[in-house]
Amino acid sequence: MQLIQQSPDIAAYLAADEAIDHHHPRVREVAAGLAREADDAYAYARAAFTYVRDTVPHSADSGDPRVTWRASDVLATRNGICYAKSIALTALLRAHAVPAGLCYQRLADDDGSNPVVHGLVALRLPGHDRWARVDPRGNKPGIDARFSLKEERLAWTVREHLGEVDYPTVHAAAPPGILRALRSARDRTELWQTLPTHL
Repeated sequence: MQLIQQSPDIAAYLAADEAIDHHHPRVREVAAGLAREADDAYAYARAAFTYVRDTVPHSADSGDPRVTWRASDVLATRNGICYAKSIALTALLRAHAVPAGLCYQRLADDDGSNPVVHGLVALRLPGHDRWARVDPRGNKPGIDARFSLKEERLAWTVREHLGEVDYPTVHAAAPPGILRALRSARDRTELWQTLPTHL
């Protein structure tokens, strides 16, 4: 699938906003620590992906009821659902001048019911002519997402016969509906009732 930039200006994929707050001291601190161990942009991007995937548990796995949506809060609390983890990884990538944006899939149960939108990250490393998607959701039995720029290794592959969808747009900022759900939910149980079912 060819990914499509929502904004034609690559600078939009380096910008900070209220959610992707990569100028925040906590984000800068984590980014600096990751950069010390990385020789180049590829090594940094892989380290940032692994950090978010493995050290920030998905709240559905951990049972943490808190809802985070700012990158700085995700990194400080080490907690978030896929949207929040994707925002955090996007912020860490942008903090190191790696263009990054948000991507989404529409997933469903095995019978096609209970559709939900799942958050991913797209990045574009220097010297590469295309975007690559990665999924920092967090692994568990049955899920083995990996950092790969050549062949996608996402948590889930869409099943079109069940109405699942890979959305091709690379968003420079979190879509308003997703951000609204994250910001308004008092806890994860309430958030689960307001998650978008499509973009």
